[in-house]
Amino acid sequence: MSTIQSIRGMNDILPEEACRWQWLEAIVRRVTHRYGYQEIRLPILEPVALFQRAVGDATDIVAKEMYDFQDKSGDHITLRPEGTSGCVRAVIEHGLCHNRTQRLWYQGPMFRYERPQKGRFRQFHQFGVETFGMAGADIDAELILMIHDIFQALGLGGHVRLELNSLGTPDERREHRADLVAYLTARKDQLDEDSLRRLESNPLRVLDSKNPDMQALIESAPKLLDYLGDESARHFAELQGLLGEASVPFVINPRLVRGLDYYTRTVFEWTTEALGSQGTVCGGGRYDGLVELFSGKPLPASGFAFGIERLLLLIETVGTQAPVTDEPDVVVTTSSPAANVDAVLLGRQIRQAFAQLKVLNDFTGAKLARQHQRAARLGCRWVVTLNEDGSVGVWSPDEDRRVTVGRDALISTLSAWTQAR
Repeated sequence: MSTIQSIRGMNDILPEEACRWQWLEAIVRRVTHRYGYQEIRLPILEPVALFQRAVGDATDIVAKEMYDFQDKSGDHITLRPEGTSGCVRAVIEHGLCHNRTQRLWYQGPMFRYERPQKGRFRQFHQFGVETFGMAGADIDAELILMIHDIFQALGLGGHVRLELNSLGTPDERREHRADLVAYLTARKDQLDEDSLRRLESNPLRVLDSKNPDMQALIESAPKLLDYLGDESARHFAELQGLLGEASVPFVINPRLVRGLDYYTRTVFEWTTEALGSQGTVCGGGRYDGLVELFSGKPLPASGFAFGIERLLLLIETVGTQAPVTDEPDVVVTTSSPAANVDAVLLGRQIRQAFAQLKVLNDFTGAKLARQHQRAARLGCRWVVTLNEDGSVGVWSPDEDRRVTVGRDALISTLSAWTQAR
């Protein structure tokens, strides 16, 4: 009989690894909550038209990477490849920005059909933040400060670098695009195949090429920062000033771009040298034109997202993660399998008395010595044994401290031992 395995690029998250996910997610949620952001939960399935309009038919995401299909009613739908478009749809559909601003966050799986590699999967998980109704550099700075606080809480502050750029307004970008296309067209013989394709469909993305043979050419290309008008320049200067006052270091990267027209002004990325070619760990910026693309009404918006798998890979690579374990606090054992049913009630009694303790019942039926060995290997604080005569043994493996008490004295004994620690 053939073995059924998981689909390539879609991985199981096993219990030991899930502990690390929970640790990271708890930190991210705590920081986000402190900034006053609210959670929104979005569908995994969306209409294909949502991403065709938002991301564009010419992008690799829509043209090559989406898991799209027709459902039983004939609707053309897809597993979501990213979160921003769905969040914008929800904001418009439910009128969330009617006479008010919004600060939202979401988390969950995304899907792209691409070659799986280290830190990059076909099912991957993102944490994203989106803001609506605020056009100033102040909200851009708040997003960056939030990410900075997340990285600090994860112990990654010294392993990531913030890069900034401004894309200006659509009019400023069109002027730059015309000069960029002229510059690149005059040097088509120096462009690689991917850049030649982008020259026709998305010339700004040529500046993002990682081909070492093209770096000198890109370095001499027209820079968007030189095309900023007074308002865009003021916005960018204000953002830099806010980050400077907050003591958040950054570098200006004029080659940091987005290939879609609805992006405006601020773009940023947090990068690392620890992951080789997969160096971007968080990206964000302003997309003031995206809501208008769907609703016809302008609404300023900005946000960011990072991949959870890549962030965990960075934590593992640089070795900053604090020990994360999921061991029980108490293991309940029995001197006879016949007592297992009564031990269920004993475990419940401990859980009700100590809401903070994790209590695990050993129902293996193994000899008591084997149960105790297994409990000690799990790293528990206390082993509670229900004896045949109704008494209860309490053992601390760390201190090798043992006591036998009546069942009615168990909770007071554990309470005293808890306070002693």
